[in-house]
Amino acid sequence: MTAPWRILSLAPIGRETVRAMFEPLGGAAEVVFPATRDRAGLLAALPSADIVIADFSHGLVLDAEAVAAARRLSFVQVPAVGVDRLDLAALTAADVPVANAAGFNARCVAEWVLGAALALCRNLAWGDRAVRAGGWPQAEMAARDPREIHTQRVGIVGFGSIGAEAARLFAALGCAVSYWTRRRRPEAAATYRELDALVAASDILVLALPLTDETRGMIGPARLALLPERALLVNVARGGIAPDDAVLAALESGRLAGAALDVFDREPLPPDHPLRSREDVLLSPHAAGSSVQSRRNLIAAVRDNVTAAVQGREVRNIVNGVKPQVIRR
Repeated sequence: MTAPWRILSLAPIGRETVRAMFEPLGGAAEVVFPATRDRAGLLAALPSADIVIADFSHGLVLDAEAVAAARRLSFVQVPAVGVDRLDLAALTAADVPVANAAGFNARCVAEWVLGAALALCRNLAWGDRAVRAGGWPQAEMAARDPREIHTQRVGIVGFGSIGAEAARLFAALGCAVSYWTRRRRPEAAATYRELDALVAASDILVLALPLTDETRGMIGPARLALLPERALLVNVARGGIAPDDAVLAALESGRLAGAALDVFDREPLPPDHPLRSREDVLLSPHAAGSSVQSRRNLIAAVRDNVTAAVQGREVRNIVNGVKPQVIRR
């Protein structure tokens, strides 16, 4: 009799939820968890794991040491889109396919982008704080030059599922939408521009691309200086793409009139970080992708892909070029 596949769940998802996802597999799979949510617990649990559901937080990182400890590892499923918390080179060298959950929260994040842009254009968070503090800043709100969204030129950096959906939503409101990505998309309902030209022509710049060695620091001081005066920045990508210090400097100089940030160089954002005290910044705790619908989508994506691996079918959304047929070790 073949031993059950051992599925190690590292993600901070409720144990009963994870177990319920794989109940239909019966005796073909066993779901386990680290004894402790720390480095020692991770390294102790990995040697017996056939499949790992990775941690989407900063807690249990699959770096080179962890990959080396996972001697039986045959497949890694990331319950997120970003894979920057894994050592992809080490996993690829070990011939372990890695899949993400591409697209599961595209609509959710795109709606956050649109909502954040609207909030910045109309100074909604500033007005809310002022009224809660006892004021009635009607004249001050008008003096802050609120903008109607349809008058804004929107530039989207990155045109995966999130960028494409955000472009569709902005276009539906009458915005002129442009995009940049490494590969032009002939089917895109937006205008392609080279990156520097895109930045220079964007009243609202949206970042929606993965953090890689190539994209780290991509929107730094030099590119932020290309923005039109009093542009707005919306970042749902990763903090390292537009470093916090560069964004802060652009706000202080007036090049940026405001920013909506769901991601930061360091998360959680340190309590004394100067971004926390700026009234022209909308802050969010890396939660743009969280909704009832996106959680359901994520559970379905992880369940279906891991089930496919156990049942000998090809998995989807491989991100490291390894063949999608999972071979048990």
